[in-house]
Amino acid sequence: MHFPICRPSAREFIDRQRDALLESLQIFLTCADGFRGHMPLRDKEPVTVETLRRAHRARRKEIRARLSEFDQLWQSGSDTQLFEEMVYCIFTAGASAMMGSVAVNAVRPLLKDGSRAALTRALKKRPAYRFHNVRAEYVVATRHYLNETVAMRLRDQLAGLHDPFERRDWLARNPKIKGLGYKEASHYLRNIGFKGYGILDKHIVRCLAELGVIDSPKPPTTRARYLETEARMRQFSRVVGIDFDELDLALWSMKTGKVLK
Repeated sequence: MHFPICRPSAREFIDRQRDALLESLQIFLTCADGFRGHMPLRDKEPVTVETLRRAHRARRKEIRARLSEFDQLWQSGSDTQLFEEMVYCIFTAGASAMMGSVAVNAVRPLLKDGSRAALTRALKKRPAYRFHNVRAEYVVATRHYLNETVAMRLRDQLAGLHDPFERRDWLARNPKIKGLGYKEASHYLRNIGFKGYGILDKHIVRCLAELGVIDSPKPPTTRARYLETEARMRQFSRVVGIDFDELDLALWSMKTGKVLK
């Protein structure tokens, strides 16, 4: 089954919080349960429309609660919190949600003005973060750019970009903002309350391929391919009657057993 590409209107991208410490604690407790033999249920079989709808029904309350947390960050979070969420997304690229939260907790006192060396030292402490050198460099370079160009007023900058594609392009195509490609730029915008962005990681793309929405289970590597895959996912959400942002979390939870950020 294939779905036509349908470019969304700007109104589908609506203007989301969460407490990083509590989030990290929740993740650790989940993992602790897993080590005790109670790993969250995940689907090992290929995803079908029937199993997707069943999973969405079962997890809908949890999914909507998570999306509500995202909304709260945009509604009441500070620019400091918005930057912290950006750092989280920089850290999760090529890693896991758990390690992203652990890494943010390790460097939180340094995010305002800590040096690259200081961030690297913090990230090397147990449990050590794998990309401690390069991601510390990304954080410092991005912080410098945001301070110099928008005085770290991320809320004003993002709110001023009314076109959803332009908003994401500013993050993903800006050479001065390090570590945010299209997936993590989408991840970041979703996590701070913007709607209509697909986080096309390996889990989501594999699900879409299993459902016949796309042909290849390989994550998109170009802007054009990303937009095409995202558009097909959006059209599929309409066909199955599941809200686009809920669909993203439902598919991710089917492969990971969790509804995380």
